[in-house]
Amino acid sequence: MIAIVLVALVALLHFYFLVLEMFLWTQPMGLRTFNNTPQRAEDTKVLAANQGLYNGFLAAGLVWGLLLGTAAGRPVLTFFLGCVIVAGVYGAISVSRKIFFVQAVPALLALGALYLA
Repeated sequence: MIAIVLVALVALLHFYFLVLEMFLWTQPMGLRTFNNTPQRAEDTKVLAANQGLYNGFLAAGLVWGLLLGTAAGRPVLTFFLGCVIVAGVYGAISVSRKIFFVQAVPALLALGALYLA
């Protein structure tokens, strides 16, 4: 049960990232979240939307794995949680260490819980 809740939380986080990056990037909430200026946000909104789309794919993959059930979905969940972890580590190295804690740590916890279940 804990694994399912943690995976669902990771999926929800990535749907939230999708909304932030695809729809709120140039809005006050997006500007605050990413510490962006209006001009920089406007200049990068297409890139951010693309990034948001990828976050949506990660969330969709996690939901798919959850719908398959813990046993049948384990390989799918492992793959998508692994992708989230890699993305979080890369983001921490290339953008901000905060990304590791926001993105990779929840996925690591979910993956650990999945294999302890």
